[in-house]
Amino acid sequence: MTDPGQRPRRGQGELEALVLSALREADGPATAGWVQERLGGDLAYTTVITILTRLLGKGAVTRERVGRSFAWTPASDQAGLAARKMRKVLDGESDRGAVLASFVTGLGPDEEQLLRDLLDQAQGEGDD
Repeated sequence: MTDPGQRPRRGQGELEALVLSALREADGPATAGWVQERLGGDLAYTTVITILTRLLGKGAVTRERVGRSFAWTPASDQAGLAARKMRKVLDGESDRGAVLASFVTGLGPDEEQLLRDLLDQAQGEGDD
């Protein structure tokens, strides 16, 4: 049973999304302390460091040493992160064709046309 004064526990994905969102708002590389402050101080500094380290392992952020600490930067925008997740799922499957076929058959007509246009565009760039 949860204590009425206690906040519900957030999932790891939610915390990662909050930290990434804060980093995207920064004017440049940001410290863990800045991220913690930006999120309103609800998270412990060690929790912010843990989340940033997990994101680093996933390739979602980069870091550079600044003095005795690190400054963190998002590795890509939201679309790039989603694409990276999709690639990771695809790479983990033995029958990639079946996964792609299942994905494509679930697309709506507008999404299917967008995918066709993107594939045509990518093919055209490869011909250069």
